[in-house]
Amino acid sequence: MAQITKNTLIGDILDMDRTTAPYFLEMGMHCLGCPSARGESLEQACAVHGVDVDELVAKINAHLAGK
Repeated sequence: MAQITKNTLIGDILDMDRTTAPYFLEMGMHCLGCPSARGESLEQACAVHGVDVDELVAKINAHLAGK
């Protein structure tokens, strides 16, 4: 499985593995299906929602590595 970075698009992460959705829901990103959300980078989404992007990248990559 590919590693994600802060520049990876939300839509690409969800397409890679739908089980990552709870990480976005936890940060308050509830419109995962809308075009603007899917087109945002992880860094952009974290900036809007006040989340540490490096911490989220590490969590998602750990989740993907454990599959």
